[in-house]
Amino acid sequence: MVPDISLGDRTYGLLAYLYGPGRREEHTDPHLVAAWESGLAPDPGRDRQATLKQLQERLDLPVQAVPEHRRPKRHVWHCPVRTDPGDRYLTDAEWAEVARRVVHATGIAEEGDEQACRWIAVRHADDHIHIVATLKRRDGRAPRRHDDFNRAQAECRAIEADFGLRQLNAGDGTAAKRPTSAERAKAERTGRTATSRELLRDYVRQAVAGAANETEFFRRLTEAGVRIDQRLAPSGDVLGYKVALPGDRNRHGEPIWFAGSRLAPDLSLPKIRDRFGDEGGADERPAESRPRTQRGAPARARRAAADLVDQTPSALDEGGEPEVAARLSGLGEVLDALAQTSSASTRQQTIEAARSFERATRWHTRAERAEHRAVRSAARGIIRAGTALGRGEDGGATAMLLSTLILATIAAARWHTARHHAQQAAAAHQAAQHLRTAYRTTATMPMRAMRDHGRRLPGPARHRHQGTVEAVLPNQTDEMRCEHGFDALLATLDQAQHAGHDPEALLQRAVAHRELDTADNITDVLVWRLRRLGNLPAHPPRARTTAKAAKQQARTARPHTATPPRTRAPPEHRPRR
Repeated sequence: MVPDISLGDRTYGLLAYLYGPGRREEHTDPHLVAAWESGLAPDPGRDRQATLKQLQERLDLPVQAVPEHRRPKRHVWHCPVRTDPGDRYLTDAEWAEVARRVVHATGIAEEGDEQACRWIAVRHADDHIHIVATLKRRDGRAPRRHDDFNRAQAECRAIEADFGLRQLNAGDGTAAKRPTSAERAKAERTGRTATSRELLRDYVRQAVAGAANETEFFRRLTEAGVRIDQRLAPSGDVLGYKVALPGDRNRHGEPIWFAGSRLAPDLSLPKIRDRFGDEGGADERPAESRPRTQRGAPARARRAAADLVDQTPSALDEGGEPEVAARLSGLGEVLDALAQTSSASTRQQTIEAARSFERATRWHTRAERAEHRAVRSAARGIIRAGTALGRGEDGGATAMLLSTLILATIAAARWHTARHHAQQAAAAHQAAQHLRTAYRTTATMPMRAMRDHGRRLPGPARHRHQGTVEAVLPNQTDEMRCEHGFDALLATLDQAQHAGHDPEALLQRAVAHRELDTADNITDVLVWRLRRLGNLPAHPPRARTTAKAAKQQARTARPHTATPPRTRAPPEHRPRR
């Protein structure tokens, strides 16, 4: 059950929307389910004699009764309360109880307070109500509604338990501000996939990812096409910033600006500067003068990032909260870097993974700057290497990194769960789901090539590598044989042997490196660990046939015929001209 509190200045306009047909004709049977006092609030939905004007005047009466200079500029308190899509539909009587409990918990109208604010609850859909109140009590004082959003959230968690509804996670005050209903409606009208607030949050996070300093951060935002307005001190130093999407304007034709702190608590300029610390070495040249991406650079950058990301589970087990906060913040930057450099086939899933995981990087702990640098350098390497093509070695290295990121996000979810960080744990689990989808898309081609290689292995070699697997994982071999990646695992062991490794020792090292309980597919995880630990190619070399060998194969495969091939006669038998 989700409450969403906002303030406004037009009582009649809000009532006209609640009792109207809706933006897409979605409102059905608008009517009151509860009010400040039974019988005093007219219901234009069910009473043909009642009007919206009458309801507005009665709601606004306490506000109009005080001198104009004491009236709040935004006197309308609006709180939609919505059940989860999987929940049952509540009756009008149940929604009335929900409304009374919410206005009591938030200080709008505490139970038994005869001087409380006036309020109503309107239902025009099966799954939610709208609570509307005016912010003056009958005695002329303002209600005590400090921290009303968090109090509404807490009361909704209690209502869920009492009504047998789905239990949502409790908030902790570190979440980014959610888009308003008006912002969501505008995004739909303009055909955007997300609201301006959400898109700008993505742009800013991606600009921060791996940036060495403030100059590089603002340069990346400019290159992304985002409008920037910096707040400057008299000395010329930047004190803050705000951003806007090109063409996104309000009804007065002015750009709609969002300060970094309004996008997310960790995107204010001071918090971003904390990430940079004393790092340096950024390439400050404009984009058009920087060298072009070298061949193979995306694959190398992804392999380097996988090495660092793979240390995340151990860092979570051994580090204190400041170190963990830094590690997860860096992991979020790797996801942001991957999102903006992924191939088209996986870009949306990696963007969604980065969006989800950013919630898992924030809780009430300050990150340790020194622990942040190494993982940030991996994000920087991915950005500078450029966009991966998504096939060949690039695709294999991306699959390797995605496989490692899945285990790292699962480890983050476990760490948060153990500390009762419900919102962060849920966000990490959601990120892992998006990464799994991206992995399945990316790994299809390299895993297929490795499986084909494994199936072509000679019998003795195949038998030998199967014995290696049985010796190292005797209790899991039968399960692994049923997985699609088993032939790829055998091919990887064979490549490791040809590269000079002891296959059994390398497999033991891969198994001992980290537990496999969280892996959806053990063989896939082992394939990428072996290739990373053994420094093997992320994509097996394609079998190439030389022209000479192709002719020989064609000659060997030519069918025999009864007619002998024509031969040249010796000189003495050649006819004279």
